Amino acid sequence: MSAASGLDIAGLSVGYGARRIIDKLDLDGISASSVTALVGPNAAGKTTLLRSLAGLIPARGSIRLDGRELSGLDPASYAREVSYMPQTLPPRVALSVFEATLSALQSSALTQDIDPKRESLDVLRRLGIADLAMRGLDELSGGQRQLAALAQCLVREPRVLLLDEPTSALDIRHQLTVMKLVGEVARERGIIVVVVLHDIALAARWCDRIIVLSQGHIIADGTPAQAITPAMLASVYGVEARVERCSHGFVQVMVDAVKGDPASAG
Repeated sequence: MSAASGLDIAGLSVGYGARRIIDKLDLDGISASSVTALVGPNAAGKTTLLRSLAGLIPARGSIRLDGRELSGLDPASYAREVSYMPQTLPPRVALSVFEATLSALQSSALTQDIDPKRESLDVLRRLGIADLAMRGLDELSGGQRQLAALAQCLVREPRVLLLDEPTSALDIRHQLTVMKLVGEVARERGIIVVVVLHDIALAARWCDRIIVLSQGHIIADGTPAQAITPAMLASVYGVEARVERCSHGFVQVMVDAVKGDPASAG
């Protein structure tokens, strides 16, 4: 991997009207074949950062992919490089899950030398929703639609995959399935994955790097063990917590009390 490889952000500022959400944020070295989590309290700027990386909202500063400035790309070229899955899914449409996934693949211009139908079905199978292939998107539950939307992102094989709370509507089993698959796809295909998660335990278990945001600023950045500390949890989340490792070596957070809550004392 060359020195210019990966995703680098410099001096990024994003806001809505006169309100500045992110101010001169620097973030470099988000590497290929890795999953990076954005965590932090509500209104920390996580979704705003993700949407700016997706090119959906105006931003000042530099967003470079493999040394190339993304802001100069036309929308179609940008979308081929960067795929974004929002937390709020688009309106229901009268397409089957398979049709929507196949359409996403065909729009990515990746169909040369592959069987598009087989590739689409393989993604659905790996997500555990092959049985939904012929079901209409307008017939699915919220969790099923979330999985179908993820399939449409994964099948396109973007250079950068941005996921905003991809497990929010899923049960525990499907949360694990999704995060495991996202990691596998990142490593197999050299994709840069950036995912917003509220569940710190999920981020610690499945992500290579964790970036903690608060009020639009980076508070911690590193491996799960480096970023998730009692001091960070106290200052960012306002909780008293212990950080330990389970028998498999993964970081675990045990919250003992809410800071300043008299009912938690003793």
